[in-house]
Amino acid sequence: MNRRSFLAASAAMVAWSGQGAMAAERHRFMMDGLSFLPEDLAEIRSAGLGGMICDISEIEEVRDKDNVPRYLRTFEKCSAALDATVARLANRPEAFVALKGSDIGTRPGCATFLQFQSCEPVATDLTRIADFQRRGLRVLQFTHHNNNLFAGGALEREWSGLTPLGVEGLAEMNRVRIVPDVSHGSELTMLEAAQRSTTPILLSHGACKAIVDHPRCASDAVIKAIADKGGMMGIFMMSFWLTRDTVPTVDHLVAQIRHVANVAGIEAVGISNDFPMAGQTNLVALKNDNAEGVKEYLPWWQAMREQRIAGFDWTPGHVVIPELNNIHRMATIAAALDKAGFRSRDIDRVMGANWRRVLTDVLG
Repeated sequence: MNRRSFLAASAAMVAWSGQGAMAAERHRFMMDGLSFLPEDLAEIRSAGLGGMICDISEIEEVRDKDNVPRYLRTFEKCSAALDATVARLANRPEAFVALKGSDIGTRPGCATFLQFQSCEPVATDLTRIADFQRRGLRVLQFTHHNNNLFAGGALEREWSGLTPLGVEGLAEMNRVRIVPDVSHGSELTMLEAAQRSTTPILLSHGACKAIVDHPRCASDAVIKAIADKGGMMGIFMMSFWLTRDTVPTVDHLVAQIRHVANVAGIEAVGISNDFPMAGQTNLVALKNDNAEGVKEYLPWWQAMREQRIAGFDWTPGHVVIPELNNIHRMATIAAALDKAGFRSRDIDRVMGANWRRVLTDVLG
């Protein structure tokens, strides 16, 4: 199914019913491009999700020789997490493990596409990629912030791209139909993956460098390269990478979405969370007091500055957009896009149809 025919079908499926915005909202397919399974699976229904990419990585925090925190994802822990998640979602009404994009909507519950946020669990054994795919993994990120055996990370003093092992790993992802994810990668990693991949790729969660000049954000060249390959990016909820303004608002998220649409087309952008489904936990407990909540990030931020990593020469004053740091963020975003003048069919694309199209193109 090509992009045009898929979008036409999606638009018809979620067309306005003529009974007002509330009636249309009930029927809109909404998908989160990066979230986590909540302890209470009922939260998935409260969030209104029909689909999600779900990071199931188990991480271990370690300190390097400079006492900078690093986050490792070992084969043993991530392999066990994959099996545990598949078992947990078996025969559940709230969510199910989706293996194809076309699985969306075929049964009750949220179609859940399982992801690791690094190739670390693969190590040097590329046969693990096919094994993970056989067991239910459907999205695989090259790296998380730092260089690894597969690719260069975004938060390094000097950027590097895909390694020879990363090139082989990408080819194996393409072969077995796992969606490559370039989030957290260096610009070189993202551009090379877009150029080499034989399938669409994702930048599952990120923001625009043209708005916030930081290596964790994607340049216009990256955004366009991913879109030209048939892929897309999700705009996430980490407000210090959405705006440098003192007070983050929903309008800042809308501006990010609009920028991607202007650079690469409305088909190239979606919504990602990258926080727990009910919101960043500490900020929720603090009633979204950003001045207090940002303090938990500042030691890491200062460590990056001391390492002379680009983009950390200022100090953030916020972490979340308060209006979005809750279980109802997707409905709030859809309403904000409507208020900002986005057409209904384009809101449908941003809120979920774009994710569905890419996952269907790659996974079937």
